[in-house]
Amino acid sequence: MQSNKLTRKICFVTSTAMTVNAFLQGPIKMLAENNAVYVVTNLLVGDSVPVLKDSQKVISIPLEREISPVKDLKALFALIRLFRKEKFDAVHSVTPKAGLLAMLAAFVARIPLRVHTFTGQVWASKKGIKRFLLKCIDILIAALTSHNLVDSPSQRDFLVSEKVISKSKAFVFEKGSISGVDLSKFKPDSEARLAIRKQLEIEDNKLVFLFIGRLNIDKGVLDLAQAFSQINNEKLHMLFVGPDEQNMQAEINNLQKNNNNIHFIGYTDMPEVFMAAADVLCLPSYREGFGSVLIEAAAVGLPVIASRIYGITDAVIDHETGLLHEPHDINAIQSLIERIAEDEALRTKLGQQARARAIRDFSSELIAQAWVDFYQDKLGNA
Repeated sequence: MQSNKLTRKICFVTSTAMTVNAFLQGPIKMLAENNAVYVVTNLLVGDSVPVLKDSQKVISIPLEREISPVKDLKALFALIRLFRKEKFDAVHSVTPKAGLLAMLAAFVARIPLRVHTFTGQVWASKKGIKRFLLKCIDILIAALTSHNLVDSPSQRDFLVSEKVISKSKAFVFEKGSISGVDLSKFKPDSEARLAIRKQLEIEDNKLVFLFIGRLNIDKGVLDLAQAFSQINNEKLHMLFVGPDEQNMQAEINNLQKNNNNIHFIGYTDMPEVFMAAADVLCLPSYREGFGSVLIEAAAVGLPVIASRIYGITDAVIDHETGLLHEPHDINAIQSLIERIAEDEALRTKLGQQARARAIRDFSSELIAQAWVDFYQDKLGNA
């Protein structure tokens, strides 16, 4: 009779439960079939980690996202005590602050397998001392790990070229992405399309361009708004979906002179319905580790207009699944919006090819299996 005893203990560390729920549910679910999986995160009131129903395996430690020396030291010592007590076989961190504290604690506690996932670099779009200091944090994290996971090939190449990580320690799952795309959730949906357009009073013969994500400068939302303001076409609508982190709505309204064809939705936990209602996704970002929203939109059948930067170039194939432009190039964004708006055949072709690629290369099951294969290779079959 085969023993059901779980001999491998894996601990994931993130700054927020949202990171776990948004990106790690699939991998954790598959890993938990043959391993004891724990999650350490900063649980706030109302937070939960549904994928781990056993609450004893979800441990709350106040890992603040912002720098706070006193709180950070307390969190570091709490992690060291936990790691020494539980004797995890592996500690895996995601997000920079969690990575710094978790890898320091795991190194001190002599955890044999120490893994950090890089999902984009804040410092990539910074200059001067701020860039230097933030980059040093990533260098320190990478030095403390035994292995580094990166969520896109081009991001891995960037980090290697910047001497942040060594190529021998760097791994990318399949063709990129930390979690892939849930194809049962992100798919064409005519009912959702009609419902959202009715709610927003947008007729079906109008074209909807969609930005979905955090509204801030680095996402290029002002560039997108400026480009849209230069287009005189009443058939075009623009949806901005996501939390407004830097009072972008006021600045965009000022650019657009309160254009009735601009819609602000705010945060949503159902991005798929707005993708179903849209015709084109726009992501004029200055920095991305991969851009999960791009393959989610692709799975819905949307073509993409996006920046030609590392990370995005793995999620979008120029002139095959979308159209790319140089970052900060407002005139190029305007030109691509007008081009794709006028060419229905191009929109259809790009959207169909994008969906086929998402299904083939980025399904959540495919990426989750890559996580399992990675841990089985490094830890052995539990």
